Amino acid sequence: MKKILIIAVIAILVALFFAFDGPKYLSFEGIKENLDTLQQWREESALLVGGVFFVAYVVATALSVPGAALLTLMSGALFGLGWGLVIASFASSIGATLAFLASRYILRDSIQQKFGSRLGVINKGMEKDGAFYLFALRLVPAFPFFLINLLMGLTPIKTITYYWVSQVGMVAGTAVYVNAGTQLAQLDSLAGILSFEIIISFVLLGIFPIIAKAIISNIQASRVYKKWDKPKKFDRNMIVIGAGAAGLVSSYIAAAVKAKVTLIENHKMGGDCLNYGCVPSKAIIKSARVAKQMRNAEQYGLKSVDPKFSFREVMARVHNVVKEIEPHDSVERYEGLGVDVKLGYGKIIDPWTVEITDKEGKKSRLTARSIVIAAGAAPLVPRIPGLEETGYLTSDTLWEKLADRDTPPEKLIVLGGGPIGCELTQSFARLGSNVTQIEMAPRLLLKEDEDVAELAMKSMDNDGVNILVDHKAVGAEVVDGKKYLIVEHKGETKRVEFDEIICALGRMPRLTGYGLEDLGIETNRTVSTNEYLQTVYPNIYAAGDIAGPYQFTHTASHQAWYAAVNGLFGQFKKFKADYRVIPWTTFTDPEIARVGLSEQEAKEQGIEYDVTKYGIDDLDRAIAESEAHGFVKVLTVPGKDKILGVTIVGEHSGELLAEFVFAMKWNLGLNKILSTIHTYPTWSESNKYAAGEWKRANAPKKVLEWVEKYHNWRLG
Repeated sequence: MKKILIIAVIAILVALFFAFDGPKYLSFEGIKENLDTLQQWREESALLVGGVFFVAYVVATALSVPGAALLTLMSGALFGLGWGLVIASFASSIGATLAFLASRYILRDSIQQKFGSRLGVINKGMEKDGAFYLFALRLVPAFPFFLINLLMGLTPIKTITYYWVSQVGMVAGTAVYVNAGTQLAQLDSLAGILSFEIIISFVLLGIFPIIAKAIISNIQASRVYKKWDKPKKFDRNMIVIGAGAAGLVSSYIAAAVKAKVTLIENHKMGGDCLNYGCVPSKAIIKSARVAKQMRNAEQYGLKSVDPKFSFREVMARVHNVVKEIEPHDSVERYEGLGVDVKLGYGKIIDPWTVEITDKEGKKSRLTARSIVIAAGAAPLVPRIPGLEETGYLTSDTLWEKLADRDTPPEKLIVLGGGPIGCELTQSFARLGSNVTQIEMAPRLLLKEDEDVAELAMKSMDNDGVNILVDHKAVGAEVVDGKKYLIVEHKGETKRVEFDEIICALGRMPRLTGYGLEDLGIETNRTVSTNEYLQTVYPNIYAAGDIAGPYQFTHTASHQAWYAAVNGLFGQFKKFKADYRVIPWTTFTDPEIARVGLSEQEAKEQGIEYDVTKYGIDDLDRAIAESEAHGFVKVLTVPGKDKILGVTIVGEHSGELLAEFVFAMKWNLGLNKILSTIHTYPTWSESNKYAAGEWKRANAPKKVLEWVEKYHNWRLG
């Protein structure tokens, strides 16, 4: 009943405000029209007018009615900068606190009860840094203050904290508005608007958000740096930890703009992609693909043969491919580019100092204005009882441990149904292993649409893979010299024999050993960063797998640009990392390439879409190459050609996707793709034909009916 009564009182007061033309009086025209009368009243009874104005300001702010900014201008016009600032500052803070309390009393309990699980992170952040967040918002007068009052009431921030932070935080912005009001009061003609004082006031209003942003940054920096002694001089402009994709690109950019940069790598230059991931996996995929084509040569009019090969030689080719690419990422190349490369283990000692431990255990220290953490990720190994005893491989270790085998593992288990697991599963199956792929989820490639995963599973099934979805690995054991993995399915357990098992369950960022925990840099599966890739320390950045949200080499390189440029030139201009258009490809056969939304994601996010699908079995080039399978699926805004997402399944999907990535990046629609000439006969025509399918589905039927009538009329 109390809540209902408060709501009723607020509703009545707001209704009265509009009933008595409140918006008219709290408009610029209304203020100018009544300003002389108000100033006369103030001269006759300054105390009374000041008190009434104060109460009116408090009520208007508490009720969140429009016109608070104009009331601030009016306070300057009536009472001058000094008293006007005092009145507006206290009235606005008191009114804001009343609105805050009303929101808290009426709405908070029900909102927290309904959305408590989703608001958990916000509540935790407000309890820890609520005063700072509020202060940051109060410093920017462009942000709707009434909205701050209502939303903050839903959080756990204390009332006294809310009041004093609002009081302090709004002073600067209020002063700018009050000062503008003192000048507006002196306008008696349009020519007066060009006076020096009024121009300065409006300039202050324009640049204040920039000043406020700088103040916020300085306050935040002073908080995190207060216990550290900043060096007076620095050895380097930038230090980069990790020589994977993110580290290499960061250091390359720094050297290119003539900064002094040191790159630290503890293991192998090139990181995971060159040595364990992208490069070796694509090399073995190619060998496995050729073996498959030899077995199926009859579809090309040739005689099928069973490929004879030494697995040792296949693995030797993989290692030769890695060695051939190694010079691109070598110490010599980067030193030639101007990068100081240190081989050793880098640990951050303080926000500007990195300790380097070389291979012999010798320690040295370097200081830098900015630091980029690009330590990458390592394979995730599940905690399965008995797995350590049976032994296991990962995508990192299999290249060395299987290199000396003449034949591939006869009985191989691949744990995991994501991209890494599917690529390795299919490759080893094609090279002759009896592969069992085990996935705990109901299907493989859970992040892709069902029709996409279905095609991939069908292809792997044709390659002889034994796919066990909805199976959970619960144990491993050795019995009579044979290794078994124990899996659980619908409450029942069974054993699967294996010679080797590959754990391909994804990768976890390397978060320990780099000093992050000692500095208080937050980690939650990844290093916590803001949109500029800054950690809690503004001069320490994170890029690549360690930063997330994507674990792709190309996104690591993409982030590296932002980390390097912001780290070197952020005092002038900072750039927010842009993740709007991120492509990726799973290199199974058929390849699966995607950018933007999938149907599954669109449904989960409640985004409306139209779907256009072109079957590659209709493509002339695909038919000529006996690879006529797969599709191009495009999601668009309903009724428009704006692309929301694209999934391509088939030959060369990764290459075909580039056209759609370009279109989405530069906001080009399907009509632009349709009007572009594509060489015949090529795989890229599938993109144009997909655009043509959309065009046919969205043709203006009524217009075409009239066009048909026109042509019939022309026949005579």
